[in-house]
Amino acid sequence: MNATTTATATPSFSQRLPGLLLSVAIALVAWGLGRGLPLIGGPVFGIVLGILVRNLTSPSGTYTPGIQFAGKQVLQWSIIALGFGLSLNQVAKTGLESLSVTLVTMTVAFLSAWALGRALGVHDKLKILIGVGTAICGGSAIAAVTPIIKPDEHDTAFAISTIFLFNLVAVLLFPLLGHLLHLSDLGFGLWAGTAINDTSSVVAAGYSFSKQAGDYATIVKLTRATLIIPICLVLAFATAWKQKKQGATDFSLRRIFPWFILWFLVASALRTAGLVPVVIQPALHVAAEFLIIVALTAIGLSANLRKMTSTGARPILLGLGVWAAVSVSSLLVQLMIGQL
Repeated sequence: MNATTTATATPSFSQRLPGLLLSVAIALVAWGLGRGLPLIGGPVFGIVLGILVRNLTSPSGTYTPGIQFAGKQVLQWSIIALGFGLSLNQVAKTGLESLSVTLVTMTVAFLSAWALGRALGVHDKLKILIGVGTAICGGSAIAAVTPIIKPDEHDTAFAISTIFLFNLVAVLLFPLLGHLLHLSDLGFGLWAGTAINDTSSVVAAGYSFSKQAGDYATIVKLTRATLIIPICLVLAFATAWKQKKQGATDFSLRRIFPWFILWFLVASALRTAGLVPVVIQPALHVAAEFLIIVALTAIGLSANLRKMTSTGARPILLGLGVWAAVSVSSLLVQLMIGQL
C-alpha cells in the first residue's frame, strides 16, 4: 500500500526543483543563441540542447520530476501566455480574406499526413504531430496538442526537428521561387503565410521578398495560428471518445479537456478588450517565448536519441510530403480564385 502511494504521489516542489533548474538553465543558453540566430530560434536550440544533454550526460532520476513538470505544465502555461499577445479583433478584421486558402491547406495537410503516414507506416501520434505542425504553426502547434494526445517525448522532439528542417528550406527557397513565378507581394505573402510553419520563418521569408509581402504574410500567419484552438478541441473530444470506446474505467471528459486552451482564449479576450496594459505587453511576449523554450528544452531532456534514430527516415519523408502538398495547394487555390 505504501509503495503504491509513493509511486502515484504528486512530486513536491523540492523534488521538482532540480529538473526545473536544469531546464531553465539550458533554456537561458538556448534563448541567447536564438537571439543571435533568429532564423533557427530559441525553441529549436532548446530542444536540441536538451537532447544533447540527455544523451551525452544522462541526468539522474533526481531531475526527472522537474523535467516532466516543465515538459507538461510549463508547456501549458506558455500557450496561455501566448494569448496575451493575440488580438482577436485584428485577426478577424485582416485575416478573413486568407481564410479560404488557409482552410484548404489545412485540409490538405491533414489528409496527406494521414494517407502518406499510413503508406509509410508512421504511427498515429507522430502523424498527428507532423500534420498539425505543418498545417498550423510548427513547433507552437505541436506544443499545444502534446498535452492532449500525450505522445512519447522522442516523438515530439522528432516532429519539431522535422518541421524545423523544412522551415529552413522554405526560408531559403520560397523567395527565389516567388520571383521565378512572378508572384505579387500579396500573392507571395499569402503563400508564405499559409505554407511555411513557424512565425519566425514566415517573417524571414516574407520580408526577404518585400516589406508588403512580409506585412501580409505575418497577418495571414496570425490568422492561421488561431485555428489551433478548434483543432485542440477536436483532438480532445476524439481522444475522449477513443478512451470511452476502449472501455476505460477512469474515463473523464473533464479530465481530458484542454483547459489551457480555454485560458488561452481568456488571455486573448483580455488583450482584445484592452485590459492588458500596453506597457507590459512586450514583457508578456518575452515571458511566453521563454516558457516555450523551457518546455521544449524539457522535452529534449526527456527524449531518447536511440529511439529517435531507430524511427528511420520515414517521418522525414512524411514531413516532406505534407509540406510539399501544402505548398502546392496554396498556390493552386490562389490561382483558382484569382489572387495570384
